[in-house]
Amino acid sequence: MVMAHASPVSGPAPVRGSSVAARALGAIPPPALVLLGIVSVQVGAAFAKQLFGVAGSAGTVTLRLVFAAVILLAVWRPTLRLPLRTYAVIIAYGVVLGSMNLFFYQSLERIPLGAAVTIEFLGPLAVAVFGSRRWLDGVWALLAASGVLLLARADGGLLWSGVLFALAAAACWAAYILLAAKLGSATSDGQGLALAMVFGTLVALPFGVGSAGMALLDPVVLVVGLLVALMSSVVPYSLELEALRKIPPRVFGILMSMEPAVAALAGLVLLGEQLRPLQWVAVCCVVIASVGATRSARPDV
Repeated sequence: MVMAHASPVSGPAPVRGSSVAARALGAIPPPALVLLGIVSVQVGAAFAKQLFGVAGSAGTVTLRLVFAAVILLAVWRPTLRLPLRTYAVIIAYGVVLGSMNLFFYQSLERIPLGAAVTIEFLGPLAVAVFGSRRWLDGVWALLAASGVLLLARADGGLLWSGVLFALAAAACWAAYILLAAKLGSATSDGQGLALAMVFGTLVALPFGVGSAGMALLDPVVLVVGLLVALMSSVVPYSLELEALRKIPPRVFGILMSMEPAVAALAGLVLLGEQLRPLQWVAVCCVVIASVGATRSARPDV
């Protein structure tokens, strides 16, 4: 089935800036939107990890979501006159988004970026597998899963607490994909995302303030937090939401199989996390599975 494009929500027309942003996003092919989002979020995660020593993982998440909410509200200026059913989707999306980020950053504080993302990737992988009726897509998904497990195992010395947090983030990521599709159908442009980011911020705020305190107001922390918000929230979520308006969640989940490879490369380049030969084999498995699944997936009608 083809996902229906979102119909305009009743209320004031979006401002000129939001219309320009919407047209710009609409001109980019969905696969390119997903790839750009992947690169952005992993580079942002690498920068975020460098803040952990000052603000902690929960404090970094809080800064990221606060800045992201402010930016998205300013850009999209969402209307508040929405049906209760739409608000239910927005709130659910926001809670899942905030929880996913908290769990992932807790994992990232304990295990390497590449390992954390490969484990977290089990979420979208599950969406890809259970949403497909073609046996060939199942083969590609199994190959990607083998790469994920091999990469995590080859890394060695992983703390169980980090693995459990990554698994919790994986469950939230699967729910995020499905809810993002509903959000894209129920709201126009990025208005629903802006409102959902507010609810996500409310989820993270008590944990961030409680753990980091006044460190959140350090000028350097604020600047890096703003950069992380742009790269890890504003840019990728906007790109992914636009992509999910044009492709079904199953195809989105398949495309996201490139995430572990990009995370491993980001960890290598930005954090100096060296990859062993066996890890490179695992990365290649994931990339081959992604390319194969994308090429074999027929357009939904």
